[in-house]
Amino acid sequence: MALGALGVVYGDIGTSPLYTFKTALDWAGGSAAPDVALGMLSLIVWTLIITTSIKYVAVIMRADNDGEGGILALMSLLGIKHGERAGVISIGVLGAALLYGDGAITPAISVLSALEGIKAPVPQFAPYVLPLSVLVLIGVFGLQPLGSGRIGRLFGPIMTLWFITIGVLGVHGILRHPGVLAAIDPRYGLGYLFTHGATGFLVLGGVFLCATGAEALYADMGHFGPRPIRVAWYGLVLPTLLLNYAGQAAIVVDGTAAADANPFFALCPAPLQVPLVALATVATVIASQAIISGTFSMTRQAIQLGLCPRLHITQTSSEGYGQIYVGFVNWVLMALTLALTLAFRSSDNLAAAFGIAVSLTMFLTTILIFLTMREVWGWSLWLAATVAGLFAIVDLSFVAANLMKVFEGGWVPLVVAGVLFFAMSTWRKGRTLLERKLERDTLPLQGFIKSTHDKTRVTGTAVYLTSRTDVVPVPLLHNFKHNKVLHKRIVLLHVVTRNIPRVPAARRVEVTHLADDFHAVLRLHAEPERAACAGALRARRARVRDDGDVVLRRTGYDRRGERIPIRPHPARGVRRDASQRPVRHRILSHSAQPGHRARRPGGTLAIVREDRPCSVCRSSRLRGSRSY
Repeated sequence: MALGALGVVYGDIGTSPLYTFKTALDWAGGSAAPDVALGMLSLIVWTLIITTSIKYVAVIMRADNDGEGGILALMSLLGIKHGERAGVISIGVLGAALLYGDGAITPAISVLSALEGIKAPVPQFAPYVLPLSVLVLIGVFGLQPLGSGRIGRLFGPIMTLWFITIGVLGVHGILRHPGVLAAIDPRYGLGYLFTHGATGFLVLGGVFLCATGAEALYADMGHFGPRPIRVAWYGLVLPTLLLNYAGQAAIVVDGTAAADANPFFALCPAPLQVPLVALATVATVIASQAIISGTFSMTRQAIQLGLCPRLHITQTSSEGYGQIYVGFVNWVLMALTLALTLAFRSSDNLAAAFGIAVSLTMFLTTILIFLTMREVWGWSLWLAATVAGLFAIVDLSFVAANLMKVFEGGWVPLVVAGVLFFAMSTWRKGRTLLERKLERDTLPLQGFIKSTHDKTRVTGTAVYLTSRTDVVPVPLLHNFKHNKVLHKRIVLLHVVTRNIPRVPAARRVEVTHLADDFHAVLRLHAEPERAACAGALRARRARVRDDGDVVLRRTGYDRRGERIPIRPHPARGVRRDASQRPVRHRILSHSAQPGHRARRPGGTLAIVREDRPCSVCRSSRLRGSRSY
């Protein structure tokens, strides 16, 4: 699992050395003075330690919502499970929208920065960097249907090689100027900030790029779990990142890197630069996986929380609940990423747009984690305030530095986040109003059963999908209102998804017999499985007899209302959730002409699809219909 986490979770933060130090130097005016290089290295080291190692990996990853991570998981944990609070929900929705906005930039800047490394050894290749980047990005999003589990197994060994390579390059640079190791002292970083005025503050925006993958790391927690992520971080990722940044600082201090060169590629001997560019390109492809997988996880959480319409979600693994693929999100994100790549055309231009959304999301996460410390973990006020206060000071520093880039491209993720925040807020409000209306229109189930005790019943069994078994489904009420009758047997079918790989066969269907031939059926299924409600009922071979026993058989009724065996057509199109796709099912009955239309109870329109003899009595006709 740790190897898979390397291939999915750490691509973003693992490829940040490609552009972080170079961007910080550019924003410092291109200065290569030793105090500047050491100050930047010190800021990068302590950003990785405080923001990523302590805040996210050690503290925040302790807060999960049924195994899921990300700011929406915190929002659900605090704003819904512990009492619905509008302020907490708004913070969570805004943070998720910001992360979506930044998610389109990460793949673009990563791929562009890697391919731009070819300009030094092969200058003739420069005009082809942009079109090749577009092709690589299309390939990245085209791989997503395979699922994060398979992608992790494919990319994990490559990322392992990548981290080992950048660590070795870092050691090679440090040997040229070992004095850079003194930058572990935070006074170098603080001294640079306080002695370089506005320039030093602006450089914080570039330094922050080393930690932009931390929020995606937390959002990806549901794919592999916290333990593999922690093992990979402390065991390989953090040490090699620190070594590489120290090596880049060493060659800047030593003066062996050209003024306009990328220190990352300058670490590598000239004969090996082309292979390094190839490896970096593959690594940046993997880097895109972290934020893409994170958006899939957030999308499912948003659907479950009623923040966006239902989308088709593909469970790509039977072993991990969080390993999913959301096609609509994947292709929309690809379109936005390609648009940004073609508009900004280089990693230097994209760097101005990168970071502002993530820094704001990190600050909002700090607010929610403070509430988690107090309300979920039971920390004392002074301890929670001390820890969260330290995180907030660091976060606000990065937010302020990144806000200075708004007019240089930082407005892009903010606009995307604003549109998504408006859409999700509107959808949630609309669902709330609809649920209140439906609540007013329905009745308690037990009261309804008593009130219909002496009402007319017709032969047959009616099955109603419902999200609650304590109230009357609205379609049942409409059927009774318009037709003035009820079926002899009423089955209320409630489908529940469990966050486990498999549900034992004996526990998949639970039947509760209510009064007057009303029956509640609970269908349990695991996320990787298809609900297949009709198949589950047939597997139990059940029908509800007048005596209340569950016997299940394949039976039908002839014209006189007597029960006869028939061979029903298998139900089709029933997915994990009936609302994820139009529910299509086949209904068989006797004597109808092809093309006949009839209004069924509940207002559904039955259209005769075929006319064929009954396989048993041969004298009647069976019809197949589709309900809409």
